[in-house]
Amino acid sequence: MSPCLGFSFWQNTRNNYYSLPLLYLQHRQEILKTVGDSTKCPVALIIRGDKILLGHRHYTPDTWKTISVWTCPGGRCDEEETTEAALRREVAEEIGVENLEVVEYLGEFPGAREPDRVPVFLCHIHEEPQNSEPHKFSEWKWFSKEDFPDTFINKEVEKLIKTVL
Repeated sequence: MSPCLGFSFWQNTRNNYYSLPLLYLQHRQEILKTVGDSTKCPVALIIRGDKILLGHRHYTPDTWKTISVWTCPGGRCDEEETTEAALRREVAEEIGVENLEVVEYLGEFPGAREPDRVPVFLCHIHEEPQNSEPHKFSEWKWFSKEDFPDTFINKEVEKLIKTVL
């Protein structure tokens, strides 16, 4: 599925989630149940009102390269882990949220490094996010479209976020 198809459908139904056709909901479930590998990095776009939650991540050469960027909650699948399990595990590890509501699959994008792939999901949370990994993230912050940071990790996903906001 192209990112455009998923996002276009979401735009048309975002105000009435329960009107989504059963076939589309089944497709989202299929994507979530797909077994990933170390190149699949699902992320959660957690939006409240007109703001998105981003974390200021500090990478080091042993994990990628020395760079500090803003990113969404999410991360790599472990071997034989489903996309959904990885998404939920990473969100719990990074922001301490156990009850993630996965609302919509928005598409898959190239990762910041080859050959990574980033499946993107619109998600809701009802808990307050915490910085559960201060050794990786200096902070988690809500951003509007107007104050979106210049140093977001993935320009393709950034375009999607700015359209969603």
